[in-house]
Amino acid sequence: MEQNSSSQSCEAHPNEPNREELNAELREVPEPPEQPPSIEPPGFEQILASALSYIRGKRGGDLVAVILVGSGARRALTPHSDLDLIALVKGQDEGQEIIRVADRFVEIRYRGQKAVEEELPHAPRLPPLLRKGRVLFEHEGVGTRLLDRAQQRFRQGPPPISLNDRIRLKAACLHWLGKAEDLMEQPAVAQYLLGIFLEELLAVFFRLRGFWLTSPADMLRFVSSRDHAMGDLVSRFLTAATLSERLELGRQLADVLLKDIPHPPRVD
Repeated sequence: MEQNSSSQSCEAHPNEPNREELNAELREVPEPPEQPPSIEPPGFEQILASALSYIRGKRGGDLVAVILVGSGARRALTPHSDLDLIALVKGQDEGQEIIRVADRFVEIRYRGQKAVEEELPHAPRLPPLLRKGRVLFEHEGVGTRLLDRAQQRFRQGPPPISLNDRIRLKAACLHWLGKAEDLMEQPAVAQYLLGIFLEELLAVFFRLRGFWLTSPADMLRFVSSRDHAMGDLVSRFLTAATLSERLELGRQLADVLLKDIPHPPRVD
């Protein structure tokens, strides 16, 4: 019975191909056509070279040095970091512009060589900005000498702050905090003013404690490493869920940091 069934099954499909015939029909899958190589974006050094070529072409003989500063000089670039260049020029023909090279913005600040050299001993931002700078171009060692001077000035510490300066800084912080409290019925405006208050307060922290200013990205980490309680208050201020909570934390920050500074004298 089984043989008969098998025979009948084979006879029912007389035209069905067998395995050998099926394999014979297979064709090799052709290789995909060779694709052109992908274009690599310009690297860090290529971007710097393009920006430097642009500056040299624009300023010509007026240019005495170009210095890379900021995250680019520290090799701490992120995908959205821009590049910061200081172009030292003869005379007082100063200015600022932003150009784009590939996917990077390049901010160029044109500064008079003599003006920068005169500001370096007392400007609170120049020594920390320049001390890790990288000279991309210079004439007669101008950039190298400036960076050496910035290193020496940085090691000496920030300039001292007088009592009048302390009072002025305290008044500025309390001004922005008070304005935010006055405008609580306009939450968006109050939040904006609190942002200014925090910027002022952090700058005061660095001045009062005798620290050089750091980059904005490192500021909170630096504050927390030097004063954990202060850093915790700042973190809570930044993440506060309500305007009222943020205002209360702002008052606590002001009380902690500014408590030893007197108010301006009354003359009424």
